[in-house]
Amino acid sequence: MTMRTFIALTLAASLAGFSAAQAQDHGTPVPPPQKWSFSGPFGKFDEAQLQRGFKVYKEVCASCHSMNLVAFRNLAEAGGPGFSEAQAAAVAADYKVKDLDDKGETIERPARLADYFPDPFPNALAAAAANGGTVPPDFSTIAKARTYERGFPWFLIDIVTQYQEQGPDYIHALLNGYEDPPQGFQLPPGGNYNKYFPGHSIAMPKPISDGQVTYDDGAPQTVDQYGKDIAAFLAWAAEPHMIARKRIGFQVMIFLLVFAGLLYFTKKRVWSAVH
Repeated sequence: MTMRTFIALTLAASLAGFSAAQAQDHGTPVPPPQKWSFSGPFGKFDEAQLQRGFKVYKEVCASCHSMNLVAFRNLAEAGGPGFSEAQAAAVAADYKVKDLDDKGETIERPARLADYFPDPFPNALAAAAANGGTVPPDFSTIAKARTYERGFPWFLIDIVTQYQEQGPDYIHALLNGYEDPPQGFQLPPGGNYNKYFPGHSIAMPKPISDGQVTYDDGAPQTVDQYGKDIAAFLAWAAEPHMIARKRIGFQVMIFLLVFAGLLYFTKKRVWSAVH
């Protein structure tokens, strides 16, 4: 363990109580941090977890939430859920997308690998009408868009530790945060109590329960596990080329170190006779 990492961890431990107390003052607890395989500069997505998360999305979330920035071909790309092209094409064929025929008439056809996940509703008005007046957010980048405030000096510590998993932590906590409202708390009409949602009133009812989605790999079929799997899948959906980015970033750092060394020895060689 380097001295920089040790200092960062020491500061994090000493400030944990302060951060929790600050969150309680605002009435919203801090989502508990989870262990993610993709965290850190060398982290990678767990293919089995991504496949489970996709199953949760397809069977539970896709009926309300779109994911229209993710293409079906992404399912078969390196660093993703590990589907073959044939498997990804079979997934795509289960969806219908709008297209034009040779005469310019609007038709519906089975989706292809080049297509993007279609919206479950024809437009925002239809989505709002089917969900109590609230349009369900698109899931393409929700793992990056949804987060929580860590405050000073946590954001400085995050720079050192490269902590970027606030979004997945929040998604997991949200799915596990449904409970009965405390005595005296007044829910607005159509609201559902969730201790991790700002204001504690969320329009979405509890979307998933234990045993709702069947796993074939023996993983626990609990809300806690479902939350971890869908959060990991949405983290991948928000950045499907994360593994390539990390690999290129590491290569660039190695190049810069070597280049800096060459520049140093070149300077020493060129200016060695100058006093």
